[in-house]
Amino acid sequence: MGFLDRFSNFFESSWSDRKKLEKLKKKPLRTVEIRIKMDCRGCEKKVRKSVQHMRGVTQVLVERKMQKLTVIGHVDPVKVLRRVVRRTGKKAEMWPFVPYDMVPHPYAQGVYDKKAPLGYVRNVYDDPHPSSLARASSAEVRYTTAFSDENTNACVVM
Repeated sequence: MGFLDRFSNFFESSWSDRKKLEKLKKKPLRTVEIRIKMDCRGCEKKVRKSVQHMRGVTQVLVERKMQKLTVIGHVDPVKVLRRVVRRTGKKAEMWPFVPYDMVPHPYAQGVYDKKAPLGYVRNVYDDPHPSSLARASSAEVRYTTAFSDENTNACVVM
């Protein structure tokens, strides 16, 4: 961890190898999730091979039933997405779903998606289009807070 490690690395590897390692260390370790349609094992293998030998990738997970590709490593998410689209010829997008516990109104019109995997809903924070439909209106907030336990005048209404 100190002088000896740095000194031994200096003699073990060449100059270009050290530069490559420094470049990889600058990128943070990320988990990139991509939604891509896969029908069979051949599609699954093609998707896996498209990113498996990419520089900085440490692990590739493919879940065919969920139509999900997970790439873990020191990579740029946009570059991974472009490479998957270019190498496979399939339409791909960043994973648009989050667990339904993460959303305040999971069954609102813009959030609930029938195509989402079990236990997931559309991410309204990253996708701004349906977010206006997913938020509670001021009338809904007034009615729900009128009968809450925190409202001191709730017994008067009842």
